[in-house]
Amino acid sequence: MTPGAPFIVRKDDHLFIDQWRAKRIAEHVGTPCFVYSKAALEHAWHQYADALAGTPHLICYAVKANSNLAILNLFARLGAGFDIVSGGELARVLAAGGKADRVVFSGVGKTEGEMRAALYAGIKCFNIESPSELERLDRVAGEMGKVAPISVRVNPDVDAKTHAHISTGKKENKFGIGYDMAPDVYRRARDLANIRITGIDAHIGSQVLDVEPLYACMRRLLDLVDRLASEGIHLHHISNGGGLGVQYRQGETSPDIPAYVTRLMAMLDGRKLELLLEPGRSLVGNAGVLLSTVEVLKIAGEKRFCVVDAAMNDLARPAIYGAWHDIVNAGPDTAPVRDWDVVGPVCESTDKLGEGRPLGISEGDMVAILSAGAYGMTMSSNYNTRPRAVEVLIDGDDAHIIRKREVIADLFKDELIPGQG
Repeated sequence: MTPGAPFIVRKDDHLFIDQWRAKRIAEHVGTPCFVYSKAALEHAWHQYADALAGTPHLICYAVKANSNLAILNLFARLGAGFDIVSGGELARVLAAGGKADRVVFSGVGKTEGEMRAALYAGIKCFNIESPSELERLDRVAGEMGKVAPISVRVNPDVDAKTHAHISTGKKENKFGIGYDMAPDVYRRARDLANIRITGIDAHIGSQVLDVEPLYACMRRLLDLVDRLASEGIHLHHISNGGGLGVQYRQGETSPDIPAYVTRLMAMLDGRKLELLLEPGRSLVGNAGVLLSTVEVLKIAGEKRFCVVDAAMNDLARPAIYGAWHDIVNAGPDTAPVRDWDVVGPVCESTDKLGEGRPLGISEGDMVAILSAGAYGMTMSSNYNTRPRAVEVLIDGDDAHIIRKREVIADLFKDELIPGQG
């Protein structure tokens, strides 16, 4: 089954995103281009929202996964909160129609300027990641005449069993406050005049396919909730973070979201806590594809290289993590199927989108790199002075450009040569 099915499927020898043939989209906007299915985004949202119905909750979409304004606006209209990690992401959420009082602010290095912007906007809470940050936030809030709502992001020292580069919940990771240190931080927060304690938070990693570590994390958080309550520190919400994975290749199984959510609710066991979740990839990952044109087919010894017009600057995950994305013909096979290394034109040997992929392709054909809805455009760059891709949202019979393709001249318009201009 194609990752993203039933919204992204092959039929009649063509790849379809909802009712649109992929090649037809590319004919209108060119390649490389990111294409997202609105129906797939809404379906993923309802996997969480429907399971949580009747329970006090807030689904805070992790903006870093895909921060296009149209996608943020879609989730805002569905009732989402937002998990942000920078002042820029806060600005995006507000520009997209998101409500500040549904925003949680994570991140290990929040600046005073970012704190001021978030306090001025009136966010739901800051997820505190160090004692130093707590003291700084108290001072900044006092200078503004405000009280800062906080949750402590606890590092529970739980192994998410995911790639080391996206693990965030072990004691050697930079994120959060150590489990044993957390009670002291709460006690200190209770004594600060410009701080209001609201909750507890953890996030142990991304692309988690085995949910047992997430349950272990929740158990550790609930133990802290009870210990704090015994000292008169009563919390209003609890967040087990996000991190649920998606299917990137055949044979992978993504977690059962309703079953996961239902078990988290049962673990609350009568505690009067609002349940926050911070999904990112699981909402958008399988809802998008990256379309790319085959420019050159090249044989070098025993290697076959399929050089496409997308590259590591468009989709960085394979170069950074060795991440897998299924790659398929967007149209019918035009040649015998052979194993190809699908690579981009960027001047780096790590510019590989996939190695040893069976494809029946010719120059001028189009390939689709699947499951590209998360950490595609948000991690893209202009390396080699390459304009970033166009983004398209498919909504039933309509196809909307939601980000224009960059123009080369715009890439250096803000640069200055001393003595000129």
